[in-house]
Amino acid sequence: MSEEVGIRFRDDWLGLVVEEAIDPERPIVDPHFHFFDESEMFPHYRPPDLERDAAGHDVRQAVFVQCLEHGYTTGPEHLQPVGETEWIDGLATEAAQEPSGRIQIGAIVGDARLAFGSGIRETLEAHQAASPRFRGIRDVGIWDPSPEIDDGEGITGPNLYADPAFREGFSELDRMGLSFDAYQYHTQLPFLADLARAFPNTTIVLDHLGTPLGAGPYAGRREEVFAEWEKGIREVASCPNIVMKLGGLAMPWCGFGFERADTPPTSDDFVSVLGRYFEHAIDCFGPSRCMFESNFPVDRLSLSYTVLWNAFKKMAKRYSADEQNDLFMGTACRVYRLDEA
Repeated sequence: MSEEVGIRFRDDWLGLVVEEAIDPERPIVDPHFHFFDESEMFPHYRPPDLERDAAGHDVRQAVFVQCLEHGYTTGPEHLQPVGETEWIDGLATEAAQEPSGRIQIGAIVGDARLAFGSGIRETLEAHQAASPRFRGIRDVGIWDPSPEIDDGEGITGPNLYADPAFREGFSELDRMGLSFDAYQYHTQLPFLADLARAFPNTTIVLDHLGTPLGAGPYAGRREEVFAEWEKGIREVASCPNIVMKLGGLAMPWCGFGFERADTPPTSDDFVSVLGRYFEHAIDCFGPSRCMFESNFPVDRLSLSYTVLWNAFKKMAKRYSADEQNDLFMGTACRVYRLDEA
């Protein structure tokens, strides 16, 4: 990631904006978070940190998504990501036994390099053996020609998802009943639609609202980017096997600048700036194919957990009770095969 992102947590700065949780009894499944321990990118972040950040909102379960932590450092390369799943399963088991713990780690989205082709089945089976919580994988495909924009690890071109070896590996997900989390920039959304059409029986989860970029060469081009993103969202929404995670736009490379302001945004600020992105995505996908996500602790660079979910709850007021249940819990439970608590 580019050096100017300045990846660090500023608790004193976050504390400049304090809100009480809105609708604190609404049950929530947070379908996208990370834990960090040995990362060079992010500070230490473990279950007690998530519990602390989420206090006030009724977060009952959460879904861990791969972040290249604690992979095996020896053995076959294609099996090394299984170490992360094993680590998270251990943390989840410890959290479940903690008397004061409220949040259960209900599902794990692991890491795998699908470009290993059909041989990736061994990796997927090893993930399943490592944890009963394993539900699918994420193979990051982000890429941009600008050196100012972060690329996924080892990604050398715009369309990893079209690579024949990748698709050979992807076919194993369908055979094993596993989901796929996709991380793509807004410029790559047509590539994801093509993948979804090629594998209509595999559930694909588009992370972070398709990540409309606002940094590097995209800075100062907000309306142009929005128009391209808007079109891309309509295209991916036409694929019934794609579901949408609503969040991630507080990441610095989206370019909204929250992390550079003198004070963090309030929930009203967040809705004012970003509401149209959420509204367009929900209109295209429908609430039954959308789920709010925290993307913590990455989005913690820009605002607190309480403020973020207050913003989500304010945006959700226009929907019916059943639709709100889908947005906050139901869709995540269906996609990741969780019991509604």
